Amino acid sequence: MAQKPLRLLACGDVEGKFDILFNRVRAIQKKSGNFDLLLCVGNFFGSTPDAEWEEYKTGIKKAPIQTYVLGANNQETVKYFQDADGCELAENITYLGRKGIFTGSSGLQIVYLSGTESLNEPVPGYSFSPKDVSSLRMMLCTTSQFKGVDILLTSPWPKYVGTFGNSSGEVDTKKCGSALVSSLATGLKPRYHFAALEKTYYERLPYRNHIVLQENAQHATRFIALANVGNPEKKKYLYAFSIVPMKLMDAAELVKQPPDVTENPYRKSGQEVSIGKQIPAPVEESACQFFFDLNENQGRKRSSTGRDSKSSPHPKQPRKPPQPPGPCWFCLASPEVEKHLVVNIGTHCYLALAKGGLSDDHVLILPIGHYQSVVELSAEVVEEVEKYKATLRRFFKSRGKRCVVFERNYKSHHLQLQVIPVPVSCCATDDIKDAFITQAQEQQIELLEIPEHSDIKQIAQPGAAYFYVELDTGEKLFHRIKKSFPLQFGREVLASEAILNIPDKSDWRQCQISKEDEETLARRFRKDFEPFDFTLDD
Repeated sequence: MAQKPLRLLACGDVEGKFDILFNRVRAIQKKSGNFDLLLCVGNFFGSTPDAEWEEYKTGIKKAPIQTYVLGANNQETVKYFQDADGCELAENITYLGRKGIFTGSSGLQIVYLSGTESLNEPVPGYSFSPKDVSSLRMMLCTTSQFKGVDILLTSPWPKYVGTFGNSSGEVDTKKCGSALVSSLATGLKPRYHFAALEKTYYERLPYRNHIVLQENAQHATRFIALANVGNPEKKKYLYAFSIVPMKLMDAAELVKQPPDVTENPYRKSGQEVSIGKQIPAPVEESACQFFFDLNENQGRKRSSTGRDSKSSPHPKQPRKPPQPPGPCWFCLASPEVEKHLVVNIGTHCYLALAKGGLSDDHVLILPIGHYQSVVELSAEVVEEVEKYKATLRRFFKSRGKRCVVFERNYKSHHLQLQVIPVPVSCCATDDIKDAFITQAQEQQIELLEIPEHSDIKQIAQPGAAYFYVELDTGEKLFHRIKKSFPLQFGREVLASEAILNIPDKSDWRQCQISKEDEETLARRFRKDFEPFDFTLDD
């Protein structure tokens, strides 16, 4: 049975003309039926007053389709994009982030790179650097199974894109555009590449990604540059297309060459065209990776921080996490894991709904491999744990909640970081802190406040038993367990009348629900969390 294609729209520079864009989208959908996504490249915000945007930001008006946008291309609009990892700007309008990979529920893979090229340090907040491009290539191109991506979104055109192709009009592609974007397009081999900023429409003839008679046939790339919304010359700014995700296509169908295909514009005599400053070669950073189908409605967005890898004369070997001594309920590869509760998977960690949670969105951050506590985590796992914590804070903040994180390394074999959202209307952070301290004193538990930026590894040694809680302000409370400790202490404090006022839920066993209900909650969480999902460093 053939896979039903996704119906997508791509748009050029919106420049703050939101009503014109969305009215046009409504008209198209009324005539041609609904589309799945709208992808915006170029300048989403303009120099126009913010009155029109405020109507969307406050919910007075709503985008008629799920819309994903790139970030700032100038200092003036940086203010709209406060979170480099991406965030929801308004209902149905999501900022993807500075750079990364978004994988939709269908398996459609979209790589995005916000901003304009900069070869200077420090890199402005509205620009990308050679390191950014290198990290994106490293995440994907270093695996032997890599064939390419479905869609690449950039604001600048790639330099030299017009070589071997049809006329690009007034735009001189030997002078305009970004050499870094050319390099990225060469490595990622997108099936579609969208760009803007030049205020004109240009659909280049498709080009091939292989060298004829020297390499196996690969799919072709279509580059489309879009004009600015509402331009007086009525140049095309909205592009409709259908696409079946690459991973779902038959290999022979994928590599069929269009009749008008040209040579790759970024190659010369089988070599990449010289594109200015040399881009650092991708350095492979190995990691144990686990994949399984979460849910057909699950989408996953990945992004990268462009972390540097230190060079080594010897290839880096994958670091395997410790193995459990016996069956483990939380090692992701274990058959004991209740996989229907898993809501997000990273490179080193995953998120799962808590069984018998204090609320419907009570989640756990768990390492994929077998680690007993935070103290025992390797550096790369710690980094991802922190990223999950930061992302969950943003997610819950958008829903009017603050989150409390705690760990009990006592009578447990696999690290479980409990993340419990508390509605802002319930109490202040100081109230939560006071509740922990008060109940600790009542139970003769010495709960110490530790410095905000301290590393727990400096306080506790591997194998030591402890309880640790972190508030949304970054404040941390720590107790070294010497003999015994109440197993439900963290839940009891948060369930108390002072906080959530659900004292009957202090024991998780009293809160269990049916598997069907758990599956429903998991599906809902995945859908809600999707716009905040992030990319992991490979």
